[in-house]
Amino acid sequence: QVQLVESGGGLQQAGGSLRLSCAASGRSFSRYTLGWFRQAPGQEREFVAAVVGVAAVVGNANTYYADSVKGRFSISRDNAKNTVYLQMNTLKPDDTAVYYCAADVYRETGTIPNLTSMSEYDFWGQGTQVTVSS
Repeated sequence: QVQLVESGGGLQQAGGSLRLSCAASGRSFSRYTLGWFRQAPGQEREFVAAVVGVAAVVGNANTYYADSVKGRFSISRDNAKNTVYLQMNTLKPDDTAVYYCAADVYRETGTIPNLTSMSEYDFWGQGTQVTVSS
């Protein structure tokens, strides 16, 4: 069982920045592929960003982004702290949503994940609200 706890959400004006954190339990954190998803009111949950773990095989990059956040958001991980971050810059009102951290834990080494699919992720955090005012 892996627990994920998000923090760092809040209210920010358009053009501002926020950094979300997600602290994970578990002894094999470096193996986990970690993702951020978001869900706006009345909308489906959508992929935001992912950072690959050592168990997964993907292309040359180890970070991936939705087109809507590319160039504005940055995902990173600190394996020593069992934490993944989402730095969000140049925020827009459309970024308003509950942001969820997710972990792909039960991946067989050397397999290829579908990073944008919710079904690839085994554990989820409770979410943190991000509100961007215009």
